[in-house]
Amino acid sequence: MSTDALSRVFAALADPTRRDMVARLSEGDATVSRLAEPYRMTLQAVYKHLRVLEDAGLVSRPPGPQPRPVRLEAQAFDLMDTWIERHRSRVEQRYRRLDAVLAEMKGDEHEQDHGDDHRSRPEAAGHPDDA
Repeated sequence: MSTDALSRVFAALADPTRRDMVARLSEGDATVSRLAEPYRMTLQAVYKHLRVLEDAGLVSRPPGPQPRPVRLEAQAFDLMDTWIERHRSRVEQRYRRLDAVLAEMKGDEHEQDHGDDHRSRPEAAGHPDDA
């Protein structure tokens, strides 16, 4: 699948009804009639949603007479997963670099605090109360 395919997948999933259909199909294959049950829309509208999901490669229906089961296609999820993980990896690398910089800054700050504590101790400064 190409970048255009990825765009179609994300565009198809932008609609809450289609996301719900995908979630329901993750439980198992279903006929269009079964998929249409919870929605307050015509069967024609359900078919339009399914067509978008099919064009994006998220679902398929085998050829043949009705009723035909609608099933999820794992390749579309693999494509999204690859894209998401690549970007998650980049973000995590940025955060690790930031953590390292912050730890270094904290270490430098900690060293400065200890150095200042040593100089400000009465015994090191020859404080008059030491006598």
